[in-house]
Amino acid sequence: MSSKNDLFQRTPLLNGESIDAKREVLRAYFHTTLDRYEQLFETLRSQEAYYVKPITLRHPLIFYLGHTATFFTNKLVLAGLFTERINPKLESMFAVGVDEMSWDDLDTTHYDWPTVEEVMAYRRTMRARVDQLITTMPLKLPISWDSPWWAIVMGVEHERIHLETSSVLIRQHKLGYVQPHPAWQPCRISGNAPENQMVEVAAGKVVIGKSKNDPYYGWDNEYGHHEAEIPAFQASRYLVSNQEFLAFVEAKGYESDACWEEEGLAWKRHMQVTCPTFWVRKGEQWWLRLMAEEVPMPWDWPVEVNYHEAKAFCNWKARTTGQSVRLPTEDEWYRLYDVAGLSEVPADTPAKGNIHLDYYASSCPVNEFQQGDFFDIVGNVWQWTETPTYPFAGFDVHPLYDDFTTPTFDDRHNLIKGGSWIACGNESLKSARYAFRRHFFQHAGFRYVISDAPTTLPSSHYETDKLLSEYAEFHYGDNYFDVPNFPAALAKLAISAIGSRPAHKALDLGCASGRATFELARHFEHVTGVDFSARFINQGVQLAQHGVLRYTLTDEGELVFYRERTLANLGLEAIKHKVEFFQGDACNLKPILTGYDLILAANLIDRLYDPAKFLSMIHERLNSGGLLLIASPYTWLEEHTKRENWVGGFKRDGESFGTLDGLKEILGKHFKLIQGPLEVPFVIRETRRKFQHTLSEATIWEKID
Repeated sequence: MSSKNDLFQRTPLLNGESIDAKREVLRAYFHTTLDRYEQLFETLRSQEAYYVKPITLRHPLIFYLGHTATFFTNKLVLAGLFTERINPKLESMFAVGVDEMSWDDLDTTHYDWPTVEEVMAYRRTMRARVDQLITTMPLKLPISWDSPWWAIVMGVEHERIHLETSSVLIRQHKLGYVQPHPAWQPCRISGNAPENQMVEVAAGKVVIGKSKNDPYYGWDNEYGHHEAEIPAFQASRYLVSNQEFLAFVEAKGYESDACWEEEGLAWKRHMQVTCPTFWVRKGEQWWLRLMAEEVPMPWDWPVEVNYHEAKAFCNWKARTTGQSVRLPTEDEWYRLYDVAGLSEVPADTPAKGNIHLDYYASSCPVNEFQQGDFFDIVGNVWQWTETPTYPFAGFDVHPLYDDFTTPTFDDRHNLIKGGSWIACGNESLKSARYAFRRHFFQHAGFRYVISDAPTTLPSSHYETDKLLSEYAEFHYGDNYFDVPNFPAALAKLAISAIGSRPAHKALDLGCASGRATFELARHFEHVTGVDFSARFINQGVQLAQHGVLRYTLTDEGELVFYRERTLANLGLEAIKHKVEFFQGDACNLKPILTGYDLILAANLIDRLYDPAKFLSMIHERLNSGGLLLIASPYTWLEEHTKRENWVGGFKRDGESFGTLDGLKEILGKHFKLIQGPLEVPFVIRETRRKFQHTLSEATIWEKID
């Protein structure tokens, strides 16, 4: 058990009254964190242990000893707080990304690693410079997201993340490279595992997400707002123990493919997995690998597995029980936190769970720490969820670390919740949101739930295709050079022209990302958006379903900005039920697309393969007296339309024949021109300093009998 005097310092409050006191709190947080991290490396038995990779897809441990130190320097240089570097070579070498992807360039022959003493000397120099900064830099409370002090706290919290991830790598190291340490003593308690039970959880609402004035440091993905109504469900009282998981192993769960998801099955086959990674078979007995030793299997400790194994167990249990067994979602975990009556780790007394290094340097029995009707909602091991990480509404990146979370917005990184025995600082907060690839190993296990409610998983995807991102910004983004939003301007023009005419149905042909479709729904009872490109349509569908669209914008070169647009902020949330989107060919429309009071064809005709066919038949889709609005810059290109199919833009009988001439000629049989031509400008942003400024000619035609 821990006492007040030896508790590892908690993440500090960033507000307060006394400047001098806060300096000392932050100074202590900085030094105690670095001390504990360096102490972790004392579990390595030899110099060689620093330079041999624990696993093939990660750097050797010498990298992680240097990485957290150079992180301080690199971020403080970026923040303008360090004007000179300490060692540019090391600061470049140790800044390399550390994601566990197999395509990472982790060939050690590319690196001339420094000695351990050289890295420790660097750490000492960095310590002294940061300590001096803490002493001299002006401090204003509270420390906010925009404060220069944020960079210092960021560095400390980053070091605490690596305290945990490096402990996992040490655990994955060959046993001969590690040694027990008095400061890293595991739990020595073990007994019979309790039989797991299901506990009823009442329906309820969860509201999560930090505001920028939260008194604790947070990573970018914690900010914003999310709320959800959670139907009633059942959750296991305990984490799944080694004993409970043994039943899956003995049922040949690893040998059979039946319970594995597609991605998990590919991982299992490739890695030839037969049991949890930290289980060790010695003759007829199972042992468990801890950080620095192997012990006879503590069957009442939580099993530690990756997502794929946890999911396969749940699928197996569902098959054998006939119940809807699965992992909890992130929202359901927050519901468990609430019903368990939990609160943050206290500042000066031990936690009510095996967390923050308050008790052991390992897991412990799953029935040691009771929290409400459950055990280990927080602490012991992290808990895998069904939820891929995603940004809350209002998400924003921090300029000093713009790639902390965004690379994980790919629907391939699942959230883990609750913290482990070594989850410290920000990791131990309720608001913490850490996600890893599903094959990744952490001090992580799981509990399961039974629920018939579908798992609604928010999409975390950011559109990165350059053309699609440009159109997302064109439709839903900022205005540039005082030019109004083009789709909204056309919708406004169309609604004005409709006046008191019937306004039941409208068709937005060539709708692209769909802004005009939504804008027309302000006036029309129902609007259909149609585009040839399914990729464009998907942006409109995503907005209609989820109310949010996320995409990247090119800044310069490989640098990007991250953007989030919502229907709510555009004043369109209330009418999204009035729109629908279809993929379709404007020259060969489906028969059901008829009976419209308005058809908008924006920047469409000069992209069609047979525009004359479209123009000669479009009247069939309109009601009598209905309007057709055509807008186009008349940019005829053979890559889109064969020369012989152009409607205008050429010489005919020796005279110039413009597109408007062609429109009058083709449409004159069924329409009369009632407004225009009008020039409607639009701007498409390519990079921060490059834009397309174009004029589209708009004409409005009324169908005549």
